[in-house]
Amino acid sequence: MAKTNDNLKAARALGQSMWLDFIDRDLLLSGKLEQLVDAGVGGLTSNPTIFQKAISEGSEYDSDLRNLAMQGHDDNGIFEGLAVKDIQDAADVLRTVYDATDRADGFVSLEVNPQLANDTDSTVSEAQKLWASVDRPNLLIKVPATPEGIPAIRTLISQGISVNVTLIFSRDSYRAVAGAYIDGLRDYHERGGRYISRIASVASFFVSRVDGSVDALLPDGSDLAGKAGVANAKMAYADFQEIFGGATFKELADAGARVQRPLWASTSVKNPDYPELMYVDGLIGKDTVNTLPPATLEAFMDHGSPAETLTQNVDDARNALTGLDSAGVSLDGVTDDLLAAGVASFTGSFEDLMFDIKSKRDALKAD
Repeated sequence: MAKTNDNLKAARALGQSMWLDFIDRDLLLSGKLEQLVDAGVGGLTSNPTIFQKAISEGSEYDSDLRNLAMQGHDDNGIFEGLAVKDIQDAADVLRTVYDATDRADGFVSLEVNPQLANDTDSTVSEAQKLWASVDRPNLLIKVPATPEGIPAIRTLISQGISVNVTLIFSRDSYRAVAGAYIDGLRDYHERGGRYISRIASVASFFVSRVDGSVDALLPDGSDLAGKAGVANAKMAYADFQEIFGGATFKELADAGARVQRPLWASTSVKNPDYPELMYVDGLIGKDTVNTLPPATLEAFMDHGSPAETLTQNVDDARNALTGLDSAGVSLDGVTDDLLAAGVASFTGSFEDLMFDIKSKRDALKAD
């Protein structure tokens, strides 16, 4: 058993769980995930880009891919079969965390087909199917925070399906997501749902991509460069404290409902001039999650500086966002563009994945 990592342990003591933003079959077959969980990793996220890389490059999938093809599954059915198995295996490893934390942590995420991001009913149907197929209590179904995704979130939560809301870039979007979660819980509770404490959700707020877009709009040498991402996240966390600490949520909390934890996503630096852990060390606080790609997780475990930072220098964060307006940068415009680009990127990865599965299926059939 791996020794618990001191930095992961310290972050958890401060109320933040560190998750791994990565999955492939080698991670599961080699025992590496068990080692990370023993060290203190509390969950795992996946997305179409991660699966596209894993399945396209990993020969470990070939046998199952061939079998699924021989059973008559189409390319999408083959992907679902491969992904569901990986997610089930990861959920089983993380079940120890789920049980030890009384169902508060230890989750694995699987995303609905991003091609459905602008279709509420199809998103709900797809999420219901994936939830039933994986059949693990520590599963989160990822739903994008598009205008059509917001009502889907409410419906799924009202049905007792746990949700990871992805591609949140703006505070307005975050507040809509939190509202959909609370409305869904209220629907569930008013219908006499008995297991409200088993419903979980995280709100995945993307960070580094905001800086990438904002920095490109600022004049050279601006002291606002590299400030928008963390500032935006800190203000969203202030919104979280207000929403879930207020009277609106209290009745549900008294019935056993859990808060929807903010999850910081896109937390590897994209600008090599920035400190590699600026989106990790700078965003630690109670009732939060940070999902890290392998290299960033390794860096934090090795030389992170865990301390409560989310509620520090909030006035500076607010002033940084005000400064963007003065500099002629519309953060709303940036975040709207990022949402559209995020959906397009995941859709493109999914389409590439379908092409790669077809190519692999044809090649294996010819062997």
